[in-house]
Amino acid sequence: MVPSPIADDIRRKLGILAPAERKVARILLASYPSAGFETIAERAGVSAPTVLRFVTRLGYTGFPDFQSALRKELDERSASPLSLYETAGDGAYGHSTDGLVAHSNTLFTQALTQTLTDIPRHDFAGALTLLSDPRRRVTLVGGRFTHLLARYLGLHLMQLRDDIRFLPERDVERTALLATLTKRDVVVVFDYRRYENDKLAIVQLAKDGGGKVIVFTDMWLSPTTTHADVVLSHRVDARSPYDSLVPTLAVIEVLVAALVTSLGDGAHQHMKRGEETARRVDLV
Repeated sequence: MVPSPIADDIRRKLGILAPAERKVARILLASYPSAGFETIAERAGVSAPTVLRFVTRLGYTGFPDFQSALRKELDERSASPLSLYETAGDGAYGHSTDGLVAHSNTLFTQALTQTLTDIPRHDFAGALTLLSDPRRRVTLVGGRFTHLLARYLGLHLMQLRDDIRFLPERDVERTALLATLTKRDVVVVFDYRRYENDKLAIVQLAKDGGGKVIVFTDMWLSPTTTHADVVLSHRVDARSPYDSLVPTLAVIEVLVAALVTSLGDGAHQHMKRGEETARRVDLV
């Protein structure tokens, strides 16, 4: 499996860092990964030895070693399906069907287990709080493939509560929606490598309006996470040159189950009204 990103490692160690080292960590996380190539000591207001102690805690021999690992991670972040296919090796897709199924079973099981284990509980709780707040309006935004997951989550939310919508595809409608984002809005963005520039702009517009942002992303972390209130990152290990969205789907289903409990009778009544309406217009 692909190693966890450096940012995840930093987050896990925040609680054991000395105060000065924690300043370094927060500077890195606030502008990840670009901050890793800047003068961290000056930005964090700490000494050079403090930065060295920090990267040593992460398991690196020094700052150049840390930056080398960061460069490798950046290469992985920008990988396309074509580049993954071309670097996979001649025998990567030549196994028997039984071998492929067995290997995929192991790969998906590991990715799913690690994703669900590593999700920061405070981020999951934050997503649950925002999505279950009836005063908030929720807008879902997906990417080339992940628009399918945005729709999957959105359709579930529509059965449980009001004020759920998808970002329109047409330019005029999309512009009108984004221009009216306010502090009552929650924008849920799905952004996986190769990250899409419009997702960063959308997140910035939501924050400019005072709204909240939930980002679903891979373990290399979309640039949108710099501005997010909640980050739910997932493994994407797959047997093909395409990233797997199986772990993301699992997280969505766990989140939906939690929302059903959180919304309680309100969700039950909302589902009943939906069923009754569907019967009246002959949809069920």
